[in-house]
Amino acid sequence: MKRVAVFCGSSDGAQKEYKEVAAELGKELAVRGITLVYGGASVGMMGTLADSVLHNGGEVIGVIPKLLEEREISHKLLSKLYVVETMHERKARMSELADGFIVLPGGPGTMEEFFEIFTWAQIGLHQKPCGLLNVKDYFNPLLDLLDHMIEQKFLHERFRSFAIIENKPEALLRELYQFEPLSIKTYSTSKVIN
Repeated sequence: MKRVAVFCGSSDGAQKEYKEVAAELGKELAVRGITLVYGGASVGMMGTLADSVLHNGGEVIGVIPKLLEEREISHKLLSKLYVVETMHERKARMSELADGFIVLPGGPGTMEEFFEIFTWAQIGLHQKPCGLLNVKDYFNPLLDLLDHMIEQKFLHERFRSFAIIENKPEALLRELYQFEPLSIKTYSTSKVIN
């Protein structure tokens, strides 16, 4: 795994541990020679993550849409910064560049990025691993929702394992390296008759 895309918030969040783990992940990526691919901002958890990778001698590729370049204050010290037209283009470029994905705590945008990558894996658009770094149990409500989807037959149980869950960067990276691609989702042609 040479490049990992990380989705996370452009704000710091309420708990100091969120930023601490972002910095810890950045150091782990740099030490392992893994290039960070991220949203290109210099603020919030995104900025902390990128700064940590750079501080530890790693490479960072940012992808930011024009409309957020000033608002999220694009990082000026990156190894490479792509300025794209749309949010869709941002996600597509990040996906193309990455060999795997990590999701840190964040808001609706971070969740939307996770669910898109999750869905793309189900339908076979990629076979790359995706991990959730569950800092202070941040993702527990999301995991409960995925379990509820399984119970209600909107998500097949085997796809639940696509979301690799760990609370420490080192453990999560180890699991991403061991990931086995899932089979592609198919549909039954049988009809339900009441």
